Amino acid sequence: MAETTAPTEDDLDSALAHSRSAAEVLALLGSSPDGLDGDTARERLAVYGANKLPEKKPRPAVLRYFAHFNNVLIYILIAAGVLKAILNEWVDCVVIISVAVINASVGFIQEGRAQRALDSIRGMLSVTAQVRRDGDWEKVDAQTLVPGDVVRIGSGDRIPADMRLLEVANLRVEESALTGESLPAKKDVGQVGADAGLGDRMSMVYSGTIVAAGAGTGVVTATGTSTEIGRIQSLIADVATIDTPLTRKLARFGRQLSVAILGMATVMLIIGKLLHQFSVSDLITAAIGFAVAAIPEGLPAVVTITLALGVQQMARRRAITRKLPAVEALGAVNVICSDKTGTLTQNEMTARTVVTARHRFDVTGTGYRPEGGIELDGAPVAPDDYPDLAAVLTTMAVCNDARLHEADGQWRVVGEPTEGALRTLTQKAGLDDARWPRLGVVPFESVNKLMITLNATPGGERYLYVKGAPDRLLDRSATQAGPTSAEPLDRPLWEARIDELSDQGLRVLAAARRPADADIPDLDDVSAGLEFLGVVGIVDPPRPEAISAIATCHTAGIQVTMITGDHAGTARAIAREMGIVATGEEPRVVTGAELEAMSQTRLRQVADDVDVYARTSPEHKLRIVSALQAQGKVVAMTGDGVNDAPALTRADIGVAMGIKGTEATKEAAGIVLADDNFATIARAVEEGRRIYDNIRKSVLFMLPTNGAQSLIILVAILLGFSLPLEPVQILWINMVTSVTLSLALVFEKAEEGLMERPPRTAGQALVNRADLAMISLVSVLVAGATLAEFFVARAGGYPLAVAQTAAVNMLALGQLAYLLNCRFVTSSSLRPQVFRGNPWVWRMAGAMIVLQIVFTYAPFMNTWFHSAPITFRGWAVAIALSITVFLTIETAKCVGRRYMPWAMSW
Repeated sequence: MAETTAPTEDDLDSALAHSRSAAEVLALLGSSPDGLDGDTARERLAVYGANKLPEKKPRPAVLRYFAHFNNVLIYILIAAGVLKAILNEWVDCVVIISVAVINASVGFIQEGRAQRALDSIRGMLSVTAQVRRDGDWEKVDAQTLVPGDVVRIGSGDRIPADMRLLEVANLRVEESALTGESLPAKKDVGQVGADAGLGDRMSMVYSGTIVAAGAGTGVVTATGTSTEIGRIQSLIADVATIDTPLTRKLARFGRQLSVAILGMATVMLIIGKLLHQFSVSDLITAAIGFAVAAIPEGLPAVVTITLALGVQQMARRRAITRKLPAVEALGAVNVICSDKTGTLTQNEMTARTVVTARHRFDVTGTGYRPEGGIELDGAPVAPDDYPDLAAVLTTMAVCNDARLHEADGQWRVVGEPTEGALRTLTQKAGLDDARWPRLGVVPFESVNKLMITLNATPGGERYLYVKGAPDRLLDRSATQAGPTSAEPLDRPLWEARIDELSDQGLRVLAAARRPADADIPDLDDVSAGLEFLGVVGIVDPPRPEAISAIATCHTAGIQVTMITGDHAGTARAIAREMGIVATGEEPRVVTGAELEAMSQTRLRQVADDVDVYARTSPEHKLRIVSALQAQGKVVAMTGDGVNDAPALTRADIGVAMGIKGTEATKEAAGIVLADDNFATIARAVEEGRRIYDNIRKSVLFMLPTNGAQSLIILVAILLGFSLPLEPVQILWINMVTSVTLSLALVFEKAEEGLMERPPRTAGQALVNRADLAMISLVSVLVAGATLAEFFVARAGGYPLAVAQTAAVNMLALGQLAYLLNCRFVTSSSLRPQVFRGNPWVWRMAGAMIVLQIVFTYAPFMNTWFHSAPITFRGWAVAIALSITVFLTIETAKCVGRRYMPWAMSW
């Protein structure tokens, strides 16, 4: 037992433990195969701390709530409310402040669940561990492990800390959640190169991964935050989340609008004082009215409601949205970085082909479901008719420890996935391995790369059956199975066929046999004289729906890049099969080692041209996403393993797999696919584009109202007459009638060709020049009609409150007329279709009319909003003017189509 003091970081770099011998690592850690004594372990625990990840306190709910007030437009509203309070106009103050509170409350409620990625990773740590202390094995809390502890692991155990292996017995570890590898990693005690990637460090096991088979012992090299999973946690903690494109555009629009409002309000105050000598209180009221008029107070609510309804629509399409802005962000994506295992592929190893000396048989069916068959030249075959095929299948059936079972309609494998694929193959052929009872076994070892079983045949003979790496079996074989009997081995033939299968991305396993001489199988029994039977090509098959989804993405102008922990050859073949590159083209592959040697500047230069990244680490994925974003790309990252979580956090939109994805990945993602189906992403992108279109329609519908109200206030100040609209009445228009009518646009269906147009560019403005022209025209028309209504009422001798109420109703009806114009942005709305296709237009129009009647005639509304009942004549004038607005806009659209087609696009 070792009794040395705790090693410092200079004594052993845990990241290089794989490149040192086991004895050297033990010495550097001040330990031995007998482990530490209890006193030394306690001393080191005080130095290194508990083997757990630090918890970060969530931001208090009250701070998250008030963060929604951090908006320059909200600041202006609050300032307006405070000024009203100073003027002792408390009703107006309460109404204005309430608008700010409502906007913040809507955002807070829709914020969703808090980010729990770090908690999920914490939950992956083991609870207990078998550790050798004071020379004896004992079970301890995994949090008490320290560097230098010797730990024993077995099948099904979750690895409690990063460890350098000392002994192994057929040890295989499921590391796909950490490395992206689809197969359990075979472990041994030999040291590897210092620059070996995470998935190639065969002498190491890592915290949070799971023992798939076998057993072993290892010495702890890192605990807590020093482990690989701890580094991933720190990556997530250090990664800054990126605002979505819509969030950035709305923020920029808000800042620009705020500057314009403050500038115009200042000019208006000066003009009002110099030209008309208005009192300070009147000028403040006018300035408040102007500010309230110019701010689209209902816009945040409309955007939030639109996104929330989009969440429901996406959920029906099997895409669960965790973060509200992610709905729209998907519509802006122009690059999808996709993990291979379990995302583009099924994560269920499948035998694709069986090759014998004379034939190549194809295997139908995918995954572990034992449905399908074996074909030759497209025709089904029976193994009994092809003795060489039957010999290969027999070997793969008896030299196999995996079993299949069905639960809830899903077929799963108990054992190693590759053996599960072979078991599925033999069950498709109807082979019952019970007819060949096993008499002995030599388990698979990574050093020898083969497995041997001794079995009795149905005829009473005894045979040694061997399964393993093709090169190892070829070295031991003298003959090969022919159509009816053994014949001399044609090694060049087999090497060519094996290379061909490997180039197709298939993992190749070989089968051989020989009559048994001994009662107990031994490696010496198969050192020579084997009969080489054939090979089986195995692959983690692509999802068929993912192939069509990638094609849809390409049509939509979206680049799909595969990022995987697999080897470059496998990744390249999968990329070709998936259609990530055009037929006949070779995908450009960059490995983790090549990426490691690149500067970030160089990576930014090449990232847009790379199709596949192979043998990557979490840091690599972060660099890739950052490089693409530096080019102005809007990046989506999909994945299901812990190794994907940092990049999902950094990406514009993270997409996690709901069934096979780890909890850490789901919590880091903005969207979770309930069906683990890559095709769902294409449907979600389409929905995101529809949502953005409808948000934009709502914005462009609401802005003319704000423009008209601002013009009305400005004209009143310049000409020196009473304000046609009170600030609270403007808020009524902005928060009630505008929101009510604009919600009808939320339900507009997707436009034709939505997935055939390219993604919108990062710099594309929310409102372009053509939009500004239309907004200006409509603002002038509605402002003119509203002022006309106001002056008609005043000329008729009606009180100011009645004239103002008539003006408000004119604004509301003008909005309704413009809504019909917006149904068909560039084409004519003077057709029957304007009344069909979206029943919500008429539902919302009816609701708005009812609200306006209440606003006009309800006594409590007259008190709160300074409104007053109007006569039938007031309504008739408003209706006539709104029809005039509608027809004038249609005339402008017609002129634009005829003489300025370049400007007639939204």
